[in-house]
Amino acid sequence: MREKEVNSGPLKTVIGLSGMSCTACAQRVEKALQKARGVHSAQVNFAVEKVYVEYDPAVISEEALLEVISKAGYQGKLSAEHLATVNFNITGMTCSACAQRIEKSLQGIEGVAEASVNFAAEKVNVRYDPAITNLAELKETVRETGYEIYEVDRTEEKDHEMEKMAHAARRMWFAVAFAAPVMVLMMIHMLVVEIPYYLPIIFVLGFPVIFFAGWETHVGSFKSVKNLSPNMDTLVSLGSLVPYLLNLAIFWFPITSFIEMATAIMTLHLVGRFLEAKAKGKASQAIRKLLELEAKKARVLIDGEEVEIPVEELKVGQIMIVRPGEKIPTDGIVIEGSSSVDESMATGESLPVERSSGDEVIGSTINKQGMLQVKAAKVGKDTFLSQVIRMVEESQGSKVPIQEFADKVTGFFVPVVILIAISAFISWSLFPGFFIPIVEFFNFPWSNVELPVFSLAILATIAVLVISCPCALGLATPTAIMVGGGLGAENGILIRKGEAIQTIKNVKIIAFDKTGTLTKGKPEVTDVIPFGSNSETDLLLYAGSLEAASEHPLGEAIVERARAEDLKLHKVGDFSSITGKGVRGSVNSRNVLVGSRKLMELNGVEYEQNAADMEKLEDEAKTAMLVAIDGKMAGIIAVADTLKGDSRQAIAELEKMGLKTAMITGDNRRTANAIARKVGIDKVLSEVLPDGKVDEVKKLQEEYGTVAMVGDGINDAPALKQANVGIAIGTGTDIAIEAADITLVRGELSAVIAAIKLSTATFGKIKQNYFWAWFYNALAIPAAFFGLLHPMIGAAAMATSSISVVLNSTLLKRARIKPDYLGQGQPAPDKEAEAPDAAA
Repeated sequence: MREKEVNSGPLKTVIGLSGMSCTACAQRVEKALQKARGVHSAQVNFAVEKVYVEYDPAVISEEALLEVISKAGYQGKLSAEHLATVNFNITGMTCSACAQRIEKSLQGIEGVAEASVNFAAEKVNVRYDPAITNLAELKETVRETGYEIYEVDRTEEKDHEMEKMAHAARRMWFAVAFAAPVMVLMMIHMLVVEIPYYLPIIFVLGFPVIFFAGWETHVGSFKSVKNLSPNMDTLVSLGSLVPYLLNLAIFWFPITSFIEMATAIMTLHLVGRFLEAKAKGKASQAIRKLLELEAKKARVLIDGEEVEIPVEELKVGQIMIVRPGEKIPTDGIVIEGSSSVDESMATGESLPVERSSGDEVIGSTINKQGMLQVKAAKVGKDTFLSQVIRMVEESQGSKVPIQEFADKVTGFFVPVVILIAISAFISWSLFPGFFIPIVEFFNFPWSNVELPVFSLAILATIAVLVISCPCALGLATPTAIMVGGGLGAENGILIRKGEAIQTIKNVKIIAFDKTGTLTKGKPEVTDVIPFGSNSETDLLLYAGSLEAASEHPLGEAIVERARAEDLKLHKVGDFSSITGKGVRGSVNSRNVLVGSRKLMELNGVEYEQNAADMEKLEDEAKTAMLVAIDGKMAGIIAVADTLKGDSRQAIAELEKMGLKTAMITGDNRRTANAIARKVGIDKVLSEVLPDGKVDEVKKLQEEYGTVAMVGDGINDAPALKQANVGIAIGTGTDIAIEAADITLVRGELSAVIAAIKLSTATFGKIKQNYFWAWFYNALAIPAAFFGLLHPMIGAAAMATSSISVVLNSTLLKRARIKPDYLGQGQPAPDKEAEAPDAAA
């Protein structure tokens, strides 16, 4: 049961929501959860109808969270992201005792979090950790218990959006079926000939529209009012129920018929809901595309034989056979074979990349040429693709600062609109002589000042209610983030925090970590300069032996060079690493130092006589590693990295965009300046120790204001968090997703430019959406108050405003986010950049 998931820290869970009609509902759910004891944070994504909750399992359970949501007037459904869910049909059960037995047997399997059997429906729902167990084990356990089990065709998640649209369509067409005759009869009655018993006929025809098709709207309205949180449903209910029920008086008093208007309002509302659901489906199709990319089958080696199994049954450590043209079933490591792999679905890079033994590969990418044997490293919800999907959904749930003001407004929007509507009724009833001349001045075709004052007052009141649209305000941000996040995912740009979208437009300077960001992160030995009686072999042997105990990339370069020359490295004694300075230890009973000038000074080794050699190497943008044996300089080993092919072009384009650039490196000033000149960077921060990067970012913030930091996402995590916008850049499955606001799957700097352009385009679209939403309400509500708009026109306008915001967001798909220097093609390698450059 749930106890298996409890740990000492807070847990995160995702709960699906239903019953929300606007952002006021989302705010109510958030507030209710945030007030609950044990809840650390709660954030609702109105667009995808989910709430992301961080909570203390020792204080509050998931079931209690659902209860909080229920008391707030909405329905919640658990959706634990780290677990897989599967449904089976069961046969052979004869009573509830059978069901309990099956539950206990399944719950006894390690990795099963929950198993629930529905005896009446003969189904079992299981939530399990695919890293520990698999479907085959679940099935076998049930069969051993004495029952037959077979898998349900899983279309629920995939078809969820379709079912919502189908439900909205059913409500809409049901309403249209009755509303259309009402409209036709109204036209005949008004323009052709009076219809006998017209009012009773349309009263009966309107009843199913208002009370059957509109039932969910009225229920939502009742719940919101009960919780003192009126929403969009409240406005529509008032706009349809009040005029419909008022017409009961028409049988006794000579007032205008409002049945046609009430019927049209509810029908137009339902038409708007359907079109909005359809448009939102288009906005979220990027995630569905990613889901569809997942491999369905896998061929694995079992006892030396190839066996095809569903990908859900894969276990970590199994060997997969992947032939040319097939999808790699899940994340893994190549153990045999070599091939080119199309990773465009993860990185957005159209050119295939070469993969061979020892390389990591991403699940659902396509093997193009040779046959590969891949060892499964991650399965189920742990895979790279699943992480991307989860992160995109989380980013859609995060809020942009500009949204906070809109959310506050929408919290008061509906009550204010109701007050305005009441004011309209009172004003029209008391001062018709003031309003009627205004209506006559504009003289719109739908205006009719010959109606009784009571009827005019009702028309103005209902128009105010139904034309107001908090939905447009509520959809402005989430739909844009939804489309932007999807576009980013397709191009290897993962926006983890929505606030980065707004913050990045204020960035004045971008600071780059050097190794692995500006450079390829694979340093090589370029020069070996021995002093005195020492030879190159001596230097490589002693330095290589010592560095073999180190994990520093510069040390690895020396070790690789030593092994490449078939040198047998010796054991090291008394090894120690001095952060930011180098290493020291005993090799063959001789004291050896390998590192920087600071290390030599610390140990009293004189190196000034070799300063000219060091400066020459550093002027060539190489890192000079000093080697001392038994307290005397033995030589210099120069190590250099290679700039990434598009580093210079990317920096130039950032400068063109008006952004300053800085480089943070542990290199000495001379080497760092040489690299900066080559790549075109403005500001150089050299000789920075790993724990000093945060302070350097703080200094940049004091000098420039808003700072973005680009690093590898692992070693630079503190600096990335200190920066106003942290951008983690890496490749494949090594990316530390939690480290930054924006994560770039590709290692090229072109992705940084694309991320900035995407964020700018997304925020621009958010501003457009807010402008039109505010403009619409600012124009429409006063017009309705003064009687210039008929309620039926208002209802149509209300539906149109929401749809227009969603459709405007979908236009973001057309945004040009590639760097200018790429155009439609691929980056041309910078020949000069291929020259060696120093590593940090």
